[in-house]
Amino acid sequence: MQSETRPTALPQLRRPARRAVLVVHVVASASWLGLTLGLLALGVTAAGGGSAGAVEASVRSMRLFADWLLLPVAFLTLGSGLVLSLGTPWGLARYRWVWTKFWLALATTTATAFALRPAVRAASDAVAAGGPLPDAGDVVMGPVVSLTAYVFMTVISVLKPWGRTRRGRRGQVR
Repeated sequence: MQSETRPTALPQLRRPARRAVLVVHVVASASWLGLTLGLLALGVTAAGGGSAGAVEASVRSMRLFADWLLLPVAFLTLGSGLVLSLGTPWGLARYRWVWTKFWLALATTTATAFALRPAVRAASDAVAAGGPLPDAGDVVMGPVVSLTAYVFMTVISVLKPWGRTRRGRRGQVR
């Protein structure tokens, strides 16, 4: 029988705390995915070249989501996932699927802050000034890439593929 050794510096979360953090993580993750799906629908509407009013309403709504909701939800997802990984036997770097999710969440949060939000702001500013949508691809591709990453992270959360990392194998007692 194999058991796992735990470092004494990071105590495990007790069951009520673990469940509470897990609920926060699942709700925040689902919210992040849903917001991105909403951004994609709005981006497709804006890029579809409909009436000027529809384009403006779409990019204004996108900006509202991007400015007020995306980063708080992204940080809540990243933070709750970090607490879960460090406070449970899964660990942050013991399993490849957890490690992959962490880096993908960090990358998508960074891309949201430094690519998606500025692109949405630029589109919103241009349309509000009476101009055309600067680049329709900007308001569609960001959400497509993000949505793909979130769906992938959801799949590996359910399937838990790839086994332990080298670090995770070292922690096993044989």
